[in-house]
Amino acid sequence: MKRFLIPLGIFIVLVGFLAVGLKLDPREVPSPLIGKPAPDFNLPLLSDPAKHLSPADLRGKVWLFNVWASWCASCRQEHETLLELSRQGGLPIYGMDYKDQPADAQTVLNSMGNPYVETVVDLDGRAGINYGVYGVPETYLIDKNGIIRYKLTGPLTREGLDKKIFPLVKELQK
Repeated sequence: MKRFLIPLGIFIVLVGFLAVGLKLDPREVPSPLIGKPAPDFNLPLLSDPAKHLSPADLRGKVWLFNVWASWCASCRQEHETLLELSRQGGLPIYGMDYKDQPADAQTVLNSMGNPYVETVVDLDGRAGINYGVYGVPETYLIDKNGIIRYKLTGPLTREGLDKKIFPLVKELQK
């Protein structure tokens, strides 16, 4: 009888880990960048490649940074939510076209609408790597001091805006 106690104990511990894991949201992957300065970049604008944008240009405002690509189906899924947020105003959205051809990205924005104040082009994905991007879309909320306050992996939804983003924005804009 005692020989079954150790395997039974291990089984119960594993079931406990599984139960905890099933309650976690796989889209909310903890990021080591939360509470740290947004990684710097100086990338060309999609609208005018002769001009560049960096996070330092956005100091003093709370902004949303959305990493997307024209080839990304989930990015198209969240696009209407971004457009709605853009129409509401109050929270500027900056985009990063990640590992994509600028002409393809511009075609998407022309056909689906453009929610972004500006979009920077990260052709080789190096800036994305500094942000820990491992898939698109990913969205970051960055405060007035350039500190990353929230990261979302996966499509942004209306529910996500209401439950996470808007309360944080309200707090950060005080």
